[in-house]
Amino acid sequence: MVRQIALGLEGSANKLGVGIVLHEGDDVQVLANIRHTYITPPGQGFLPRDTAVHHREHILPLIKRSLEEAKLTPKDIDVICYTKGPGMGGPLVSVAVVARTLAQLWGKPIVGVNHCIGHIEMGRQITGANNPIVLYVSGGNTQVIAYSQNRYRIFGETLDIAIGNCLDRFARILNLSNDPSPGYNIEQYAKRGEKFIELPYTVKGMDVSFSGILSYIEGVARDSLAKGECTPEDLCFSLQETLFAMLVETTERAMAHVGSKEVLIVGGVGCNVRLQEMMGKMAEERGGMVFATDERFCIDNGIMIAQAGMLAYQTGYTTPLEETTCTQRFRTDQVYVAWRD
Repeated sequence: MVRQIALGLEGSANKLGVGIVLHEGDDVQVLANIRHTYITPPGQGFLPRDTAVHHREHILPLIKRSLEEAKLTPKDIDVICYTKGPGMGGPLVSVAVVARTLAQLWGKPIVGVNHCIGHIEMGRQITGANNPIVLYVSGGNTQVIAYSQNRYRIFGETLDIAIGNCLDRFARILNLSNDPSPGYNIEQYAKRGEKFIELPYTVKGMDVSFSGILSYIEGVARDSLAKGECTPEDLCFSLQETLFAMLVETTERAMAHVGSKEVLIVGGVGCNVRLQEMMGKMAEERGGMVFATDERFCIDNGIMIAQAGMLAYQTGYTTPLEETTCTQRFRTDQVYVAWRD
């Protein structure tokens, strides 16, 4: 039985992740999954330059820790995988340089991985979902996806900002903490919300739009909070319910189109319990079910890059050294998925 080990490096945004996975036949084991998050003060986002500095400062200690945790040495690694994109330019490049350097120092092949494909393949591996409709929701991406003919096809997506970006920016308006993440803190506030405030609902065919909703609720927050007409908890509750209802609608439409009974939620926003509940109710009414993971796997991490990279590597694919670049815009459907029938 062939035993292969992949080292995965993820740094497309403010989460820096290093992961090691072992493939032995059909068995996949996570040997290490270490992450360090760049957290800014309340009310502030993270800039590409500062995030890149954070990644450069922490990546080598994280790689060392991951090898120690997995009880491995560099010679045990079969392939090095890194996030090629999409993501923020500075952070992506800072991690890619390390991946490229290690590949040459250690004499290992290298595989550039699409960030979204990493989420999908890690989600499929952990949950056992067979051929689901995928809802990919994160700080930088919002897509409804289905697999067909060796591609992950995008059925619908955001026309402007991603849902995670919408939630993060509203958290800054309310001056919520960025620790552990703005979206998590909005989720906790929403649990205490009692009054639903009607917001714009923007679904355009299979696509969604969030920027207008963000502008509208920013005005509501400015006017109504000062007058005591609602609470921050009410606003978080109303925003979540509206945004998630839009995602449930487009996901259900994709399920009907392809005849799927499964939904797999991936990406950082996929940790939100309320989103999982709403999607679960819809799927149950259709005789289906929802698959989701916890924060170890849905938030950006290195093992998802190692997993997707290993699957590509096992089909004979490696990235030539001169092509180990990064791109901030790397479409999910650009990747040829050779490892699926």
